[in-house]
Amino acid sequence: MIVDIFIPCFIDQLYPQTAFNIVKILERVGCGVNYPVDQTCCGHSVFIQGDWDACKFAGEKFILELQNERYIVSPSASCTAMVKNFYPEMFHNSSLHNEYKSVQKKIYELSDFLISVMNVTSIGAQLNARAVFMDTCHSMRECSIQNQPRELLKNVKGLELVEMEKQDVCCGFGGHLGDKFGHIAEAMAKDKVEAIVQCNPEIIIGIDMGCLVHVQKILREQNSDIKIMHLADVLASGW
Repeated sequence: MIVDIFIPCFIDQLYPQTAFNIVKILERVGCGVNYPVDQTCCGHSVFIQGDWDACKFAGEKFILELQNERYIVSPSASCTAMVKNFYPEMFHNSSLHNEYKSVQKKIYELSDFLISVMNVTSIGAQLNARAVFMDTCHSMRECSIQNQPRELLKNVKGLELVEMEKQDVCCGFGGHLGDKFGHIAEAMAKDKVEAIVQCNPEIIIGIDMGCLVHVQKILREQNSDIKIMHLADVLASGW
């Protein structure tokens, strides 16, 4: 099987090694990987600002570049949710109606693809650490992703996974809350960090890099040694 990968802006610009690890993981489970080199953005960042014209421009580019029969795999629940749940608001009954429907049904977040399509629960990863997995709003509410990452993480040799209380509480990164209401976003992040710290982890694992970085900012301000890791980086550890 050959799959296309869509790398979100955050990972492309700031965490390129995570993107390379996604390729390693997919190849390890038997997939050939195609990276459309002209890809840019799914439009999510401007969608949540209310700039639908810019979002539609980005969305059209996304749709036309990924017109084939291959699965599309993305390491981001928010980008996946954008295509699955919000493209219909822009492209339903448009000239790209059939094309948007095609990408909508083919795109998967990485953990969901591994579990639901490839039927893989173990990749042979090893990481000796105590960790919490941080669910995100987009993953739970818009993609129904909660158990899939945990199924993969419980088979990482040496990893002790603990659960935090108030798991379903937003970290404050969502939308452009931090830009318009920074004090509220920071207060929400501090609440999330408090719940994390109570678990005494070494690592916070997640599937939305923006949320991880938002929480990391508070941890750094508190001089905490707790690290963040994308799920892909964990699954690519130890082999």
